[in-house]
Amino acid sequence: MFGTFVKDKRLAADLTLREFCRRTGEDASNWSKIEREKMSPPKDRTKLLRIATALGIEKDSDDWNTLIDYADVDNGAIPEYIRSDREVLDALPLFFRTVGSEKPAVGELKELIRHLRGSK
Repeated sequence: MFGTFVKDKRLAADLTLREFCRRTGEDASNWSKIEREKMSPPKDRTKLLRIATALGIEKDSDDWNTLIDYADVDNGAIPEYIRSDREVLDALPLFFRTVGSEKPAVGELKELIRHLRGSK
């Protein structure tokens, strides 16, 4: 999710992979693996801010939140806004058991994310 999101934003900003990596200080070979979802995204918020800046993403915007959420999820973490909401956090085991037997559609997951964001 993270790699695809960043690649789409990079291409929309008309940045080559090498120029993007020059601006962010990332290694082009490793970054290519991130964009192809073969390698986990960075966890460091300072590094994520550099990536956002190179892509023209403003901190605290919807795209910023998506970037951070995708980085967290792709690194196996639960996003902070979910961890800080005890009611939502307590419901996660039930949610995972419910969807465990059937993989939810991408649209359903996006709707869940929109719902969770609306309840922050």
